[in-house]
Amino acid sequence: MAETSFDVVILGGGTGGYVAAIRSSQLGLKTALVDAGRVGGTCLHRGCIPTKALLHTAELLHTFEHADEFGLTANQVVLDYPKAVAKKEKVVTQLWKGVEFLLKKNKVTLMSGWGRLVDATHVDVTNSDGTMTLTTQDVVIATGSVPRELSDLPFDHKQILSSDDVLEKSDVPGSIVILGGGAIGVEFASMYNDFGSKVTLIEMLPHILPQDDEDVAEELAKLLIRRGVQVMAGTKFDLKSVKKSAKGITAKVTGADGKTSTVSGEVLLVAVGRQAVVDDIGLDQTGVSVERGFIPVDDHYRTNIPHVYAIGDVIGGYLLAHVASHEGMIAVETIAGANPELLDATRVPRVTYSRPEVASVGLTAKEAESLGHAVKVGTFPFRANGKALILGEPDGMVKLVADKKTDVLLGAHIVGPRASDYINEMALARFLEATAWEVAESVHAHPTVSEVLHEAALAVDGHAIHV
Repeated sequence: MAETSFDVVILGGGTGGYVAAIRSSQLGLKTALVDAGRVGGTCLHRGCIPTKALLHTAELLHTFEHADEFGLTANQVVLDYPKAVAKKEKVVTQLWKGVEFLLKKNKVTLMSGWGRLVDATHVDVTNSDGTMTLTTQDVVIATGSVPRELSDLPFDHKQILSSDDVLEKSDVPGSIVILGGGAIGVEFASMYNDFGSKVTLIEMLPHILPQDDEDVAEELAKLLIRRGVQVMAGTKFDLKSVKKSAKGITAKVTGADGKTSTVSGEVLLVAVGRQAVVDDIGLDQTGVSVERGFIPVDDHYRTNIPHVYAIGDVIGGYLLAHVASHEGMIAVETIAGANPELLDATRVPRVTYSRPEVASVGLTAKEAESLGHAVKVGTFPFRANGKALILGEPDGMVKLVADKKTDVLLGAHIVGPRASDYINEMALARFLEATAWEVAESVHAHPTVSEVLHEAALAVDGHAIHV
């Protein structure tokens, strides 16, 4: 008979849930992980991994199409999208099998089924075999999120698509309208543009990537426009005007100038955020609070009900896999009686995997000033970086924000090649409360793209060398 008594039961096997389960077991806690599908969650199956696999195909396609710039002749470079999808699936399968192995290696009990809280110490798990009740000392809710659906524009999964639907498509649309200029919308805009689609990207707020530094976001918008993407920021989308036909969809939009026009595409991708999975998991009967669609928690991820914790997308904030995993570790370390290092949101790196990439950590200059900092800013263009020129990717910039009095780095914002690979240097700098001078004095290998950080740190005090 299956074991039914545990120290910790975790609802949801996404990145936050399975990392929490492994860490919990490492701490000596008898742990069960409950998931209704394949472990790995949104990030592994419908988000981070599959989208980046396709984005890499898009990047390679662009590189081959410009091979002559590097002295290479590449004839008849053609996108075979079904093969790209198959490659994506191969990567996903390898990784989720790896996660299953890690859970088994760490003696985590993986239970397939839908989990519901009965109370703070009991969880029902329902699957095709029936319902089993687990007894536990503590529960961690890690049920994640799903694409947000607009009531006036429900997904039909054929012409009105979610990001999940897009990843299930076996072909590339000739044209696509993307509603939402956040990270998800921008990534798909970049990818489909490289795949040859006519792309229209619509954002209601004044600039795309509204959570990022305005200068960086506007630089990316210029680069996307130069590539042929129609970027419409500060634009209202009339949900009720959407019309579907055999040819595709049309809709009316109103720009910042007040003028109304019509946009059209074979399909419409609605990428206006994500909503937490809080329904049908037993929150009502246990009294766990939900505010504005998310579960409120303290800095150790405790809910309002003792012994019930929540982590990841279900609590809001940065809906990022690496954030969820750290939250999960903090939660189970708290349960185990440890004294974990708490998560500071200003030390969390964020990346948009467009071409070029956008990456940031910490505060923008405006945010820092609103908190009372007197700031100084250093910028440096990739066009002055040798490795960026070698790669044939000279577009973009880096912008560092430092406190004028203490010189402590408050934020780093990058739009440029491989930004995701070296934003972690700035995340470490934030963790160590490094100064701009310390980054400038740190020797960077030459030629490397990350030298832009060295130069931008010098530029904070007006000492950049190569501009």
